[in-house]
Amino acid sequence: MSFSLRRELRPPHSAGPALHLVSLGLLSALCFAPSAHARTKTEAIPTPEAIAELEQRASLASPREQPFLYTELVHDMTEQAGKQINDGESEKAAATLKQVNRYAHLIHINLARDTKRLKDAEELMHHTTYKLAQFLHLVSGPDKETVQATLTQLDQVNDELLTQVFTH
Repeated sequence: MSFSLRRELRPPHSAGPALHLVSLGLLSALCFAPSAHARTKTEAIPTPEAIAELEQRASLASPREQPFLYTELVHDMTEQAGKQINDGESEKAAATLKQVNRYAHLIHINLARDTKRLKDAEELMHHTTYKLAQFLHLVSGPDKETVQATLTQLDQVNDELLTQVFTH
């Protein structure tokens, strides 16, 4: 007489699919949530007046402060472009993204100087590139190319900011 004394390979209380979904939801919320250091006004779409004021402040700021202020400007304009994309205003969004490219270039130029608030600028740029990557999925055709080109440039600036953070 032979008896099979094999045990089941599953644990006695296996987690059901609902627990797996809850775990996946919590994990994705933690991974995709903006960093704690990101600005709290990321939910608010900046007004054109607020953007114009920030442009003025950045242009008049000391060279050390300009990279952070330009990063704030890029962030706000990216939020504005996202709203324009959602509203179906692709021409306005393309014009806004061209301005974003211009300010990203200014960040790149000004990074050679001894800058202030590098870590804050890098975190904000990281959040901005994340948001722009989300907008990439909302557009098509030539608009997608514009968003992709802007995202590529912002990724490069973010890499430069990160390099500067670790260098200082």
